[in-house]
Amino acid sequence: MSTPPKPSRKTVLVADDEPDVLNLVAMNLQRAGFDILKAADGEQALRMARDEEPDLVILDLMMPALSGLEVAKLLKQSPSTARIPVLMLTAKSDEVDRIVGFELGADDYVTKPFSPRELVLRVQSVLRRMDSAPESADALTVGVIEVDRVRHEVRIEGKPLDFTATEFKLLTVLMERCGRLQSREKLLNDVWGYESAIDTRTVDTHIRRLREKLGVAAELVETVRGFGYRMVAPGS
Repeated sequence: MSTPPKPSRKTVLVADDEPDVLNLVAMNLQRAGFDILKAADGEQALRMARDEEPDLVILDLMMPALSGLEVAKLLKQSPSTARIPVLMLTAKSDEVDRIVGFELGADDYVTKPFSPRELVLRVQSVLRRMDSAPESADALTVGVIEVDRVRHEVRIEGKPLDFTATEFKLLTVLMERCGRLQSREKLLNDVWGYESAIDTRTVDTHIRRLREKLGVAAELVETVRGFGYRMVAPGS
């Protein structure tokens, strides 16, 4: 009886100009079963991400040569690295920094000082979202929004648009549950994989970005004050 092959280990690129933080993150991720690549600045991180194409990249916001935001932007602009999820590390807790990071394509963020266990859980959650198989139909349509889950494509009035992995997951969840109210807590669980409401503002930030990209279809995503969001079909 043959032994089933073991699942391949995921590779995470960690970039931080503080050696203590870099080694702490790398050590905890290695203990969790990940292979690690380390970069000490933004330029090295960008070069390694392009050469090695890791499964996930962790970027410190403030780094010499290139900032984490600049690296994230360049990764998302290149077809070969655009789908690599990005987690940002930042010493700043200001919402503006988080919004900028999300707008440039970051999939999640962790604010320093952070719990190494929480960081590992965030990494696992992001990778789990990337690996999850489609739950239902390969094609979804609500009004002028068309989604092809197999090709990872979104079209508005026939025009293709670029979405990050998290934005794509959020959109498909709302479309699948069209007409049904979704609390922020439920979206955090179903889209981000968080079992507790770590920060429901994460949902609000992504909904805002989602509406900007949807353009003429933005009104199909409704806010229900005090509860959450839902997608509505035109004329409903």
